[in-house]
Amino acid sequence: MSRPARRSFTLAVAAGKGGTGKTLLATSLALALARADHGPVQIADCDVEEPNADLLLQPEVVRQVPVHVQVPRIDQEACIACGRCAQSCEFGALALIRCKVAFFPALCIGCGTCAFICPAEAIAEEAREVGSIAVGKVGERLSFVQGRVHVGEQRVTPVLQALRRHLAPEGIRILDAPPGTACPMQETIAGSDYCLLVTEPTPFGRSDLGAAVETCRALDVPCGVVVNRAGVGDRSVYDYCEAEGLPLLMEIPWRRSIAEAYAGGSTLVDAGSGWSAALRSLCERVIQIAERR
Repeated sequence: MSRPARRSFTLAVAAGKGGTGKTLLATSLALALARADHGPVQIADCDVEEPNADLLLQPEVVRQVPVHVQVPRIDQEACIACGRCAQSCEFGALALIRCKVAFFPALCIGCGTCAFICPAEAIAEEAREVGSIAVGKVGERLSFVQGRVHVGEQRVTPVLQALRRHLAPEGIRILDAPPGTACPMQETIAGSDYCLLVTEPTPFGRSDLGAAVETCRALDVPCGVVVNRAGVGDRSVYDYCEAEGLPLLMEIPWRRSIAEAYAGGSTLVDAGSGWSAALRSLCERVIQIAERR
């Protein structure tokens, strides 16, 4: 298998909705490349609200890194109740109630405007932990990173940004993106060299694939399609790919052996012979497509 000419290659694996097999493909691809000793390979579980790549890969986690954001701490004694902090907050995280400033942490993005604008210097910033990054390895050849936000926490982007800082500087980096097309998915795939979009041959799959393709195009990320559960449903996904000029890069058949392997916590690599070679060929083709841009 030819190696990418660039120092690193970032391959995002995304889907317009959950349950399409995105994590199965991402973990299988990472294992296939690592077992072939294809230089440095890393998988990053970026579905920080519901991370589950560890269930399939069983990594050895060597350290946990907390993720903090800066939030305001208000000195009510020093506060002159002018209300400028509440007026300046675009997100409604501060409110002046009966001459006291109330703070709503779930709405704060940590921009620091309130501390900057306070004429009484009654607002300081303090760190609040919102999640963590697990760093580890799977065997000797596959490095693993996974982000996780704390339960009930809405600050997803800072955890994703911290996760990106733990990406390897070299080799192939596979990003298991959050489902859907909202901000977490966009934050994950932005700047990637290529994005594999996993879908299923159903009307729902076709609809969500369209949204994911539009997102990739808006972010100028080239994309191709992998159809999971091929052999069921209808032809709408295939017709859409043909009409939009999207490369259909792989089909994963609707097969009992695959379902049993996945239910038992295994990937495609362990679901039958031939999958490792097929996955390596998939990666090679993706790199070739990306290099031609």
